[in-house]
Amino acid sequence: MPNKRSGGGLSPVQQAAKFLGVSVLAGGVLAGIALPAFGTLGLAAKGSVESFDEIPANLKTPPLSQRTTILDADGGKIATVYSRDRTVVPLKKMSPHLQKAIVAIEDARFYEHGAVDLKGILRALNSNARSGEVTQGASTLTQQYVKNVFVEEAGDDPDKVAQATQQTLGRKIQELKYAIQVEEELGKKKILENYLNITYFGQSAYGVEAASQRYFSKSADDLELQEAALLAGLVQSPTRYDPVNNPKTAEQRRNVVLDRMAQVGDISKGEAAAAKEKPLGLEISAPKNGCITAVKGAAFFCDYVRNVFLTDPAFGKDRETRAKLWNQGGLTVRTTLDPQAQESAQASLKGHVNKDDEVAAAATMVEPGTGKILAMGQSRPYGSNAKDHETVINYSVDQKMGNSTGFQTGSTFKPFLAAAAIEGGLPLGKVYPSPNKMPYPKVRGCKETYNQGEMTQNETPEEVGPYSLQEAMKLSINTYFVQMVGDLGLCPTLEMAEKMGIRTGDGKKLPDGKPSIVLGTPSISPLTMASAYATFASRGMYCSPVAIESVTQKIGEKKKSLEVPKSTCRRAMSERTADAVNTLLSGVTDSGTGARAGLSDRDNAGKTGTTDFRKNAWFVGYTPNLSTAVWLGDPMQQVKMVNITIGGTYFAKVSGGAGPGPIWRQAMSGALQGKEAPSFHTVEIPADKPKDKGDGEGRGEGRPGEGLIAGLFTGGGNGDGGVTTIGTDGGTTDGGLTLGGLTGGTTGDLTGGTTGNPNGGGVLGGFVQGNDNGGGNGP
Repeated sequence: MPNKRSGGGLSPVQQAAKFLGVSVLAGGVLAGIALPAFGTLGLAAKGSVESFDEIPANLKTPPLSQRTTILDADGGKIATVYSRDRTVVPLKKMSPHLQKAIVAIEDARFYEHGAVDLKGILRALNSNARSGEVTQGASTLTQQYVKNVFVEEAGDDPDKVAQATQQTLGRKIQELKYAIQVEEELGKKKILENYLNITYFGQSAYGVEAASQRYFSKSADDLELQEAALLAGLVQSPTRYDPVNNPKTAEQRRNVVLDRMAQVGDISKGEAAAAKEKPLGLEISAPKNGCITAVKGAAFFCDYVRNVFLTDPAFGKDRETRAKLWNQGGLTVRTTLDPQAQESAQASLKGHVNKDDEVAAAATMVEPGTGKILAMGQSRPYGSNAKDHETVINYSVDQKMGNSTGFQTGSTFKPFLAAAAIEGGLPLGKVYPSPNKMPYPKVRGCKETYNQGEMTQNETPEEVGPYSLQEAMKLSINTYFVQMVGDLGLCPTLEMAEKMGIRTGDGKKLPDGKPSIVLGTPSISPLTMASAYATFASRGMYCSPVAIESVTQKIGEKKKSLEVPKSTCRRAMSERTADAVNTLLSGVTDSGTGARAGLSDRDNAGKTGTTDFRKNAWFVGYTPNLSTAVWLGDPMQQVKMVNITIGGTYFAKVSGGAGPGPIWRQAMSGALQGKEAPSFHTVEIPADKPKDKGDGEGRGEGRPGEGLIAGLFTGGGNGDGGVTTIGTDGGTTDGGLTLGGLTGGTTGDLTGGTTGNPNGGGVLGGFVQGNDNGGGNGP
């Protein structure tokens, strides 16, 4: 029975015999190149390789995977991402100390032998036999380089990596043949350069440049003697000699390299001794990989860019091809991100919503007319640490690009209906009765007529029509738009939304057959909403969102430009329709539900949105040169934003104007600071002249009466018209016998109204048209 060392390993004699066998076989292979009769070696019978001669003659060398740098529109670095942290540099940018150190310790006769060093094999055999263990290897730098090529080609596939590193006879012979090819084709200096760029040095660093930066925070060109010796010593076992985790062992290995350099004459013994006295001198730079390292809160945008790369056919025919290109790296990706806009958006989100609040917020900015995404951020930080309220879900984009399915948009959907109606010929002065509550009317869909039958109502009991389009948009009157879709039909609205790029968060088209769509029941992403509203800003031209300006790929010393996705622009509506919507939505930010969001220094427009139970609140608005969507809510849709504190501010009830509105205002103000302030093209909208203002219950805030003495008297939501209400915004007292009739009332009612029922009567009730609170039976 063979003798074994304690621990179960082979005895020194067995090890020596095994090493000798492989070495002799290697010599046989070399002989086989010249002597065909020696070539096959009977290897087929052993199942290793069919024949030495049948091994492919050309080694396929994949481009080395490198770092990819993602830049903003100004060229500033957003983040560095990589599959393997590597920066390829030429030999002239590597310290001469490093070149000599790696040759001395790994292959001292590198410049003297060919692909295989037979003298080195015998030397290693003798050394290993005397020591009783394998202390020296016989692989040349060329052979090691070939092996690393196999590993690089395997990528992150564990099966391929295992195959590339297996210590079989067939694999060794394959390495030998390719090493011969490499020696003939590349020459010594190029082999050394390639080797130093491909080799793993531990701590996630591939190649000497990344290793120099990781351990010493300097370029490989600036390495001192003792630093170069440390890196050269890592190659044999990056884990065992890791200077971060095993500094004593690493120092011992470094000193071995220095002694070897002195032994082969690269340095003097005195230089070696002096270098050995110096400390390791580590200045560690932590790996900075991935979107989590992005600046200005742009991690979610960085992740979006990665997903664009992996999903867009511009970068390859299928996902596997695109992933291979992305993992290979060496790319410089210049994006559309505007650093000023991004910083402003993120600062506003952070200032209004805390990361540990019950709810979250997201904001996306798009440039009208180009589709460029200028900013993308959210209140919760990027990452996987749930305890720190981190998330990798991008609330700004849809499921395919960020694993969010969007959020119900509420009344921010109404402008799409209005645009479809105006495009279809709706008079801009159109008035609808707009009661406080009403059932959905029968609505014509694209294929059939639908009768949803459910009730809808306005935000408050006081919101009672009739209303004109301008007033209904300003105050976001639900029943007005329900009546509008009843007249227009659902199909034109769906078609308009489609032209404006609207899809639900799961990537589907809006469904036919649900009239409630016009009040914002579909779940849509902020990016989609910002891009759609940019259509209004660009006078009817929709441009699909785009995040990448250019991509440059570095292969060796050469660079080439790759094709990138382009924004597709199309006319979604006429200029007149867009101008009309801009005029309507300007009223929202001027004096409507979005007044708290309005900008004072430039033309702006927008729309608020609040969904059922206040689970989502939106403000989507724009200037002629910037469109921004802000969403606020619980991503899980469990929190009702009532009696809630957000960002340290208490809200009795969150609405689109009171929650997202201020976020939008601050984000837009900062993004546009110092930028030009173009004006909208507006249209004349007929003055509000509703035919009947007395059909309903009245509004709480009251508005000036209309008719012969319009503006003299104002209606009261809590009481009758009359002497006590002259010149006020709402009374609480019953109307008088005569003056009560001046603000409108029911015919022939001479008794005056009762408290809370604004039907003040009087002889003049049918003469002067009343305000919201009056009756509707005058002539």
